[in-house]
Amino acid sequence: MFKQSYSPDDLKTFVKRCDTFVGIDSDGCVFDTMSVKQREHFHPLIIRFWRLERCEHEFRACAEFVNMYSKTRGSNRFPALLRTFELLHAYPGISERNVTLPPLDAIRAYVGSGLPLGNPSLQAEAERSRDPELARLLAWSLAINDDIRLHMRPVPPFTWARQALDRIGPQSDSMVVSQTPEEALIKEWDLHGIRACVDLIAGQELGTKTEQLLAATRGQYAPGKVLMIGDALGDLAAAADSGALFYPILPGREEASWERFVTEAYDKFLAGSFGGAYAAALAEEFVSGLPDTPPWHA
Repeated sequence: MFKQSYSPDDLKTFVKRCDTFVGIDSDGCVFDTMSVKQREHFHPLIIRFWRLERCEHEFRACAEFVNMYSKTRGSNRFPALLRTFELLHAYPGISERNVTLPPLDAIRAYVGSGLPLGNPSLQAEAERSRDPELARLLAWSLAINDDIRLHMRPVPPFTWARQALDRIGPQSDSMVVSQTPEEALIKEWDLHGIRACVDLIAGQELGTKTEQLLAATRGQYAPGKVLMIGDALGDLAAAADSGALFYPILPGREEASWERFVTEAYDKFLAGSFGGAYAAALAEEFVSGLPDTPPWHA
């Protein structure tokens, strides 16, 4: 019987059964959900909540760059929204569109507050400050969760990702490492029958990805025995900050990336030959494919 939810203690008291540990991101990594969630759920609700219908084309260009095609891919929803709005303010010709652009001060202050970025802290901050923009941000964030829970169409795992999970399960301890809300993660992994492939599921409620990895692995595994699989620079950073190795799932080349993992990289990890030049070449290939500057500013 699977757990209905996970607590910080579930991570801290996790007892290893294998000598190796694999952390696995979910959205855009195991599941091809990045574009679906952004284009069909996040973007329409942002347009509605901030009344951006008159600049929908420009907004969607900014939002897709931030969330799917740049170094900020996979970011927490609140910094990602701030960055999207910043790009929208600077979009060529936007001042001529006669549209009221979203105010940035309250969102910027919350993102830079040092608080754990999620609905609980945002709700507390909105109630404390009585700031109408934070109240709107919270209402949007809650609406996103509801919209995805109620209306998102099922998206199956990548074919080779499923094969990778089948290989990882018997040979390594494993955990979903994600900034997606826990409820959505559990629903998705249950729906597609792959929850038994991992030992734990960590969503945004259990801290940053770095915190999740450290809580589950600290003091239990030898150097070189923890691996993070992800599709965003935040995953690479979490691996580095927690002392883990990193395997990238390249945006737009997900199936090929998972196939390489199954047929080559995982064997190297188990054999202790993943690090060094091999890991560095993978990281360089990954980082070079994610630009800083949007094409309209190049």
